[in-house]
Order: sequence, then C-alpha cells, then structure tokens
Amino acid sequence: MTRLTTEASGVFVIAVTPFHPDGRIDMESCDRMVDFYLGAGATGLTVLGMMGEAPKLTVEESRDVVARILARVKGRVPVMVGVSAPGFAQIDVMTKMVMDMGAAGVMVAPPGNLRTDDQIVNYYNQVAELIGDVPFVLQDFPLATGVQISPKVIAKIVNDLPTCVCLKHEDWPGLEKITYLRREGVLNKRISILCGNGGVFLPEEMARGADGAMTGFAYPEMMASVVEYYSKGEIERGQDIFNAYLPLARFEQQPGMGLAIRKYTLAKRGIIAHDTLRRPGAPLSALCRDEVDALILRQEKRLMELN
Repeated sequence: MTRLTTEASGVFVIAVTPFHPDGRIDMESCDRMVDFYLGAGATGLTVLGMMGEAPKLTVEESRDVVARILARVKGRVPVMVGVSAPGFAQIDVMTKMVMDMGAAGVMVAPPGNLRTDDQIVNYYNQVAELIGDVPFVLQDFPLATGVQISPKVIAKIVNDLPTCVCLKHEDWPGLEKITYLRREGVLNKRISILCGNGGVFLPEEMARGADGAMTGFAYPEMMASVVEYYSKGEIERGQDIFNAYLPLARFEQQPGMGLAIRKYTLAKRGIIAHDTLRRPGAPLSALCRDEVDALILRQEKRLMELN
C-alpha cells in the first residue's frame, strides 16, 4: 500500500459522488469518473471531500464508495479520504476503515468551534495521536470551516507532527501562507502544498511554491496542464491554458451552486450519468444550464485557437 508522503505533487482531484435521480449512489458512474480523472492527468484522488457531499452519506455508503474507487484505481495513484467529523469517534472509525481498504492517508479539517491558536494546535495533536502513523492532510479552508489558521500555527503543527505531510491550502486570499511556509528555516521538513478553490488561483499558487492542486473542477485536465507547464518553467504556456478555462472555473466557484455546476458539466461531458445532488441540494435552473453551455462553447473555441 502506497502512503502519502511530503513529496506529493501534481493534481489530486476531489472526486464528486455520483447519484441516481432517486438519490442512490451510482457506482457505474464512479468507475467512469475514476477512468476520466486518471486519463486527464490526475496524480491522485481525494474521496469524501466537502465537495464530494461526504456529510450526506452514511458510514456504510462512505465505505462502499471508497471501496469502489480503490478497486477501480488498482493502486495506480494514491487515494486520500476525507474523514473530518465533529467528534473523534467517527474520525477513528473512518480512518481505520479506509486505511485497511488501501487508502494512502486521510484529510482532516478543523471543527468550526476552534477559535484560538492553542485550540487548533491541541486539536491536531489529538488527531495525530488518535490516528497513529497514518499520514494526514491538514485542510485549511476557513471560508467553509470558519477557522482561521495562521501561517505560524500551520508551521508549528507541521514541525511538531511527523505524520502531517501535506497542507491543503484553501485560504482566500492566502498566497502569503505559501510564501511563509516556503521560507528557509520556517519548517523542519519540506511538506507538500496542494491548493484548492477550484484551481482559480493555481498559476499564482504555483509561482509561490505550491506543488499542485487538491481540488475539483469539471476540467481537471486544465489543472494538470498548468501544473505540468509551470513545473517545466513554461509559464506563458501554462497561463494561456489557464486563461482559456478561467471563465468556467470562475463560474463554477459561485457559493451555493458550484457543485451543481460541476456535476452538470461532468454529466454533459458523459463522465457521470446524472447531475443529481443528494438532498438538501437542488439542480441548476434552465437559465444557469444555458449559461454553462455557452461558457463551454466559448472555452472550446478558445482551446482550438490555442492549439
């Protein structure tokens, strides 16, 4: 079993959870989705993230989704699993379950009741003690969690906990955090920094020293290309590709409807069979679907011009 290390790089796509119109999990679409993500250049997958509708699944459904995806991946790339929960009992159960199944590690976001630096540090110390030698990703997403983690607190957690191997940087704006953590002498080990927010700041994040992305977007091939070209020093080419996709990436980031847009686009591309969101959640309006269709057409035209 391959475990996540501090060398993780590239694009770890946050996988959606496909559903049938009646709310059942669509396992056949899970298979197509895995094949698509890997074909698009994903170097890893992250399952049961916030945009994977994890809180809407039962523990048994979570187990079945992870098992299906791991079986389809067949060890070709590392698979991370989100195990964030209000209490440690569920984190413990989920971590043991997914690691026994072959996951590469887990991702943990702070609960929303943490307010002080000491509380945040203490929380992750307890997480590390709970999960033992399992490598974990610290998810820093204050827009969703309401928890503000300063760069110095992140550095302390990383320095104190050997199993914290990756930061999912999802502050907005938060580029200064990457710069701080990459400054010589701040960390006692170089960790992986993978960024979120649908990739809308990916060029700037790569320029600051990020290793890639850990996020979702209906066109993960854009993120894979941008990371590849920036890593090779071909900045202008990477920026051109990013700009071609930016209108749709930005449109997908609308609060409250971003996942519906992503699922609609994935369904339109034939990756998943339905754009169903499990309740509570609603599909896109006809007007919004028309807007997405128009953006896709303009994006395809722009890509043809680039090629």
